[in-house]
Amino acid sequence: MDGTGSGTSSTASSWDVVLTERLRLSRPRPEDAEDVFAVHSDPATWEHLPSGRHTGIAQTLALLAHVEEGWRAVGLGSWVAREADGTFVGTGGCDLRLGLVWNLGYRLAPAAWGRGLAQEVVRAATTAARQVLPDVPVTAYLLEHNTRSKAAAERAGLHLQWRGPDAGNPDPQAVRLVYADRPLSRVVLREITAS
Repeated sequence: MDGTGSGTSSTASSWDVVLTERLRLSRPRPEDAEDVFAVHSDPATWEHLPSGRHTGIAQTLALLAHVEEGWRAVGLGSWVAREADGTFVGTGGCDLRLGLVWNLGYRLAPAAWGRGLAQEVVRAATTAARQVLPDVPVTAYLLEHNTRSKAAAERAGLHLQWRGPDAGNPDPQAVRLVYADRPLSRVVLREITAS
């Protein structure tokens, strides 16, 4: 893995572009909106939370604006992921959640599934988060029935910290899991699971 420099600096610009074994991860730009929308509007990518699916480009633009706020505030956020030939793979990275934890996440196009690309995004994201704000826990906030994301969190060295109802989910039976790279206080858990 490599940043725009050595990959070891924590300055804002050092994480704008990261190269992994097979991917180029870059800070989203406005011209990425159509590609991001294509993945975020695909029902297959929202199998575990259908209500999260983007039904219009305005949702994607709002998401990208939110991600950009994180980049400006702390010098890190989610990336867009492309293969060496420029093929768009999806999005992923670590975003600061409520100023309390890094939230590790990714959403890849179905054509990219099963190739280990999510793990490349996860490794790059956890490395970056631990260098940008090392005292902030890295978490994965996922639904219990999403076994692929659960396995990715565990492969990243995160451990189950909380299991409970998923606040705001239209499915009242949904169970949310919070994984983290270190123990989380009750206060932090209460805040990040309340919405």
